[in-house]
Amino acid sequence: MFLENIGQANDIKKVRKEDLNALAQEIRDFLIQKISVSGGHLGSNLGAVELTMALHLALNLPEDKIIWDVGHQSYTHKILTGRRCGFESLRQFHGLSGFPKRKESECDVFDTGHSSTSISAGLGLVRARELTGGKNTIVSVLGDGSLTGGMAYEALNNASKLDTNFIIILNDNNMSISENVGGVSKYLNNIRTASGYLDLKRGIYNALTGTRGGKNAINKIRKAKSSFKQLVIPGMFFEDMGITYLGPVDGHNISSMVSVISDAKRVEGPVLIHVLTQKGKGYLPAERHPARFHGAEPFDIETGIPSHPRIVANYTDIFSTVMCKLGQRDEKIVAITAAMPDGTGLKRFRNMYPKRFFDVGIAEEHAVTFAAGLAVGGLKPIVAVYSSFLQRAYDQILHDVCIQNLPVVFAIDRAGLVGSDGETHQGIFDFTYLTGIPNMHVCAPKNKWELSDMLKFAVGFGAPIAVRYPRGTAYDGLKEHRAPIVLGKAEWIYQEREIALLAVGSMVKTAEYVRNTLKEKGYSVSLVNVRFVKPIDEEAVKEACANHRLIVTMEENVACGGYGEKVVDCMNRYRLKNLCLNIHIPDAYVEHGNVDLLKQEIGLDGDSITERILAAYSGDM
Repeated sequence: MFLENIGQANDIKKVRKEDLNALAQEIRDFLIQKISVSGGHLGSNLGAVELTMALHLALNLPEDKIIWDVGHQSYTHKILTGRRCGFESLRQFHGLSGFPKRKESECDVFDTGHSSTSISAGLGLVRARELTGGKNTIVSVLGDGSLTGGMAYEALNNASKLDTNFIIILNDNNMSISENVGGVSKYLNNIRTASGYLDLKRGIYNALTGTRGGKNAINKIRKAKSSFKQLVIPGMFFEDMGITYLGPVDGHNISSMVSVISDAKRVEGPVLIHVLTQKGKGYLPAERHPARFHGAEPFDIETGIPSHPRIVANYTDIFSTVMCKLGQRDEKIVAITAAMPDGTGLKRFRNMYPKRFFDVGIAEEHAVTFAAGLAVGGLKPIVAVYSSFLQRAYDQILHDVCIQNLPVVFAIDRAGLVGSDGETHQGIFDFTYLTGIPNMHVCAPKNKWELSDMLKFAVGFGAPIAVRYPRGTAYDGLKEHRAPIVLGKAEWIYQEREIALLAVGSMVKTAEYVRNTLKEKGYSVSLVNVRFVKPIDEEAVKEACANHRLIVTMEENVACGGYGEKVVDCMNRYRLKNLCLNIHIPDAYVEHGNVDLLKQEIGLDGDSITERILAAYSGDM
């Protein structure tokens, strides 16, 4: 009823105060209904409904700016800015993104997808506002663990120097940072943001600044004030940094939230509003199982059970099983994750070996250097991380692990195209950013059996090594081809003539399809399971060139720095003149959508590859 009248930004201000709670319920019902069909981030969005409504009531969009950290809690924001109808295509190919996107709306001020970035981006907007004479309000909203990321603290430290308004909202949907001391905290929040108090404070400080001994007097006032606030204000960590702390505030009370945001707008400097919310609020299955409904697959609304339960094991399941077996065999094996024990498959390892499991929060940089320290201490650390998140720890891989040639294993999940989360989550750059680092070794399994073998090899390898595997169902074909893993050696699966397919990891399955198709057309086709992208098997490349007219490399990585480039370089060094066709992802960001559709779009599906091979073989490249 009320939601139908929200067609663009600021329409929410036309809703009567007494009807706002009803609108919140309509939004929740809408989100549950749509996400049950499309899948998406349900829990975080249900918890942020009233908070988002309060922001839209207290601010004037798009002049005022909201930066959503990670961005997976921005669905209500999208609804309130005229994109309700777009939810039919949420996270689908060419449809509405599950994250803020500037190209979607002028109310989306900053594209986000990774954690702990909003304060830095917001601070940049504040400084830009100062330099251009703007008067608008800038708000950064972070939560869901984002404050465990070091970048957030770097930005807070920098923001503390501000003398103009900047609002930071900490959406705390798990536990309070510190205990709220009843009504005293609320009372102090009220008087400290009242116009009279702020005017008095500003006047005293301005008067003292220009007098002899004024700075000393100011410092004494601050110390006296702080000694009292330490007793009654739960946000002294922020206060001591020079950031005004307001809260904790009930994030499901719209009027209270509007009031505190309005108060915060009057603060001349950085101000942090600590908001308490419940993840999954309003939908019992999500309240009971917030982790399961963080990134939900389509589900039955009545029961919360997935509509299409997964029966076949995926690569993460295989990794989970192998990790538990490895942990049982070797007490020196330890596992590290950056806030993803469920997503990376380490939950079972944690339950079996709690003392050898470390969740460092959303802090990939720390996770890698921490693993380096564990390795120096004589342990065998395995860092389980998504491909797109490992990008954040590039310097630590290079500086702390590889320079010292430490035996850290990187289990890289979600490598290649991942689908619905889009540009920020596609794992299509890891070959590129890893293989350029000296002492790093990179391999990719063709199927679930080889993932197990590669992990066992990696643990005993004794140097930095990454095992890269995709999202989704674990391929169980080619089981009979299981040659021992040897560093830098490829595996010849079929050895014929004319065309040689050199496929990496997940592309072996596609290459098998392409080979069968070409065989039906009368061509003689070899298939090589590359296994190692660094070091590559140069002998296999030379052998392929000796016996085949066309060499085809196949990888689920961008062209620049990928396996195909390395093969071309090898051929040039050995003056091999064969035709070479590199099949790869274009050097571009790939949008969200079903993986099969994305592969068709970029020419990485079996049929498209077959057509390109036929054109290349006939000399029409």
